[in-house]
Amino acid sequence: MARLAQTAGLTDIQQEILSTVRDFVDKEIIPVATELEHRDEYPQAIVDGLKELGLFGLMIPEEYGGLGESLLTYALCVEEIARGWMSVSGIINTHFIVAYMLKQHGTQEQKDHFLPRMAAGDIRGAFSMSEPGLGSDVSAITSKAVKDGDEYVLNGQKMWLTNGGTSSLVAVLVRSDEGHPEGTAPHKSMTTFLIEKEPGFGEVRPGLTIPGKIEKMGYKGVDTTELIMDGLRLPADRVLGGVTGRGFYQMMDGVEVGRVNVAARGCGVAQRAFELGVQYAQQRHTFGKPIAQHQAIQFKLAEMATKVEAAHAMMVNAARKKDSGQRNDLEAGMAKYLASEYCKEVVEDAFRIHGGYGFSKEYEIERLYREAPMLLIGEGTAEIQKMIIGRRLLEEYRFQG
Repeated sequence: MARLAQTAGLTDIQQEILSTVRDFVDKEIIPVATELEHRDEYPQAIVDGLKELGLFGLMIPEEYGGLGESLLTYALCVEEIARGWMSVSGIINTHFIVAYMLKQHGTQEQKDHFLPRMAAGDIRGAFSMSEPGLGSDVSAITSKAVKDGDEYVLNGQKMWLTNGGTSSLVAVLVRSDEGHPEGTAPHKSMTTFLIEKEPGFGEVRPGLTIPGKIEKMGYKGVDTTELIMDGLRLPADRVLGGVTGRGFYQMMDGVEVGRVNVAARGCGVAQRAFELGVQYAQQRHTFGKPIAQHQAIQFKLAEMATKVEAAHAMMVNAARKKDSGQRNDLEAGMAKYLASEYCKEVVEDAFRIHGGYGFSKEYEIERLYREAPMLLIGEGTAEIQKMIIGRRLLEEYRFQG
């Protein structure tokens, strides 16, 4: 098992960080994950442990109290955490998307105000683009911000907000027509606002309500919520970057990080499914020998391991491309698409290897079987990834006739 999904060229510091995270996952997450997941219980003790390890500041620059590590280091840590329990990786994913957006696009005042407390884990981040009626069509956003003196008034409903209840800072994408005449392309009249709030449910600040947790098939423990803005007033200095109309580009930059994260989660869940499958295949006997000695099972294990390896390689490539400062939407889209699809297939094969026991809640593979589908839709569906990949390929391979 240790031979799969290795990453060449890591520094001693990266290897030390990953070793620490792997030990934490094996000792603190895997033994309790299934029990907490079945109760849909927020993993507070695990989150406190991640905070103590400094993981909430992993990618935040050292000048703000973080570790200043790369996206690759972060993705590899996410892979390890998702191997233990995917929901925990979701808790830190949204946090880091917001921290990344602040680092890349925030004003100096915004960086100074938020990043040190985010690095310490005292402020937890969440972000929101989706709405009840738009799905993947971000241009159809109807939530709106209207300028009123030195403030903006926000109204609208957002959907599928990971960490909606437990977060204390939410980056929200809304329409802002101020300064953008009628007929302006939708993506040029959107703005990201930084909303500070109290953790919890109900009215968490005047004009802002988090109704409660959305019940889900899987991906439990982490809270997924709606967000309702009804006359929410924010000062102008809570516009990310200080200038309206740039929100779409800021969010898309953050989502590229998120897509690498989802790819890493797919890799981690697939690794765990392979581990469970290969272990069970050596313990379960049929027709006088372990089922691992049957050729049909060996073929399944070979296919599973190959998919784990391929998805990991694509995820690492996408992370390294982003770290180099180059555009990586093609690589991130490919990695997210392949890793999520392969994750589903590897989990299903491990489920089949378990036979009837895979259907029992006593076995861990049952939880993974419910978790894997979320990766098919998180940070953009497979169809969205194919659109991104296809358009970028036509840019790269434009025919000169």
